[in-house]
Amino acid sequence: MIPAFSFSGKRVSLFGLGGSGIATAHALIAGGAEVLAWDDNPDSVAKAAAAGIATGDLRAADWQRFAAFVLSPGVPLTHPKPHWTVELARGAGVEVIGDIELFCRERISRAPAAPFIAITGTNGKSTTTALTAHILKAAGRDTQMGGNIGRAIMTLDPPEPTRHYVVECSSYQIDLAPSINPTAGILLNLTPDHLDRHGTMAHYASIKERLVAGSDTAIVGVDDSWGAQIADRLERAGRQVVRISKRLPLTDGYFADGTNLMEAVHGRYSRVAFLEGIGSLRGQHNAQNALAAVVACLKVGLELGEIQSGLESFPGLAHRMEQVGRKDHVLFVNDSKATNADAAAPALSSFANRIYWIAGGLPKEGGIEPLRGFFPRIAKAYLIGEAAPAFSATLGEAVPYEISGTLAAAVEHAANDAARDTGGEAVVLLSPACASFDQFKNFEVRGEAFRQAATAIDGVKPIGGPR
Repeated sequence: MIPAFSFSGKRVSLFGLGGSGIATAHALIAGGAEVLAWDDNPDSVAKAAAAGIATGDLRAADWQRFAAFVLSPGVPLTHPKPHWTVELARGAGVEVIGDIELFCRERISRAPAAPFIAITGTNGKSTTTALTAHILKAAGRDTQMGGNIGRAIMTLDPPEPTRHYVVECSSYQIDLAPSINPTAGILLNLTPDHLDRHGTMAHYASIKERLVAGSDTAIVGVDDSWGAQIADRLERAGRQVVRISKRLPLTDGYFADGTNLMEAVHGRYSRVAFLEGIGSLRGQHNAQNALAAVVACLKVGLELGEIQSGLESFPGLAHRMEQVGRKDHVLFVNDSKATNADAAAPALSSFANRIYWIAGGLPKEGGIEPLRGFFPRIAKAYLIGEAAPAFSATLGEAVPYEISGTLAAAVEHAANDAARDTGGEAVVLLSPACASFDQFKNFEVRGEAFRQAATAIDGVKPIGGPR
């Protein structure tokens, strides 16, 4: 735990008593704060009270006595309208912050030199966070990873000068962290997302920009116009900016040339790392993730040899193009996290034309029509769940398909067909382009079911990775 000493001897209100909320309350209490916590869910309130956290309806509280209000990032701050607690806090002139802000204040107070890498972006931030932390750990650095991935940030070990922090930050968390100040801040990309919570794309982008604007070094993906504009704006403001691109040969910055990761200095190029043969980092999207991790690790003092070694040993994230097994020429890949067409596109783009594609579930708006450009890569599709009839209509005569119904049947049939494929490496790919809720509790359960079905096939050798 990181005790939050910045509010020692002060009263703090807190709303949102999920796992991170309870962890934050304990951190505040450990740091000497007097906490009053609440949640709209009575069960959450009861759980917090049983854990020794003082609870009380914040509607009846004297807000003039609070030094700060700590809000769960899942609670609306601005859109579609501020939560009632936010209105009470603002009416009393009480600052509204989140757990990332508490961490930033503790780091600056206790160990400002502690390397701090913060990652945001619409897509790829979890993989980039996990990859960066893996490279640091593999190089023997004392590394803590958390935030929007894994552990709540206030449950990490306390800041020390040589302790490295790798933190994934959602837009909700950045919105509650006004003083966020990473050593290296990464903004991977920006596409429309969470606009129900941010109102407009411009507002969403401005929130993401705050993370890199406060960084010692801003690492910005410039493959979309939003990122390119942010990089230009920060540079004009005198910030240190490093541009990265998965597709553009930059004059200055870092870019991907196939599987080679290149540095450009005034138009002169040199290779700094490579991804050839690293199955967990296939695809152009993973080249962007790797570029960001490479630059961040260089900025906190790693050598290129240490970074390359870490790239090569990265196991990947579970349910994100996770290689789970192989039998002869057939590779089994779990991409259960792909819950819509846009999320499935990177996996379909990462393999050649021998894909045995398992798709379907609870359909999202737009279906799989946006994936039509990848249809020539698909040897056969195996459709499951509620989306199967609609997906079969989209595939039509362009792709051979069957309606398998269940995931278990799809894996069995796809594995048999792929085994008979004589065209080179074949991939049995679960990348559903759908939510899981018609047949599974969540995408993790769906991915685990795929892994178990694949590795239960006679002769399949499991591939080590995250569990």
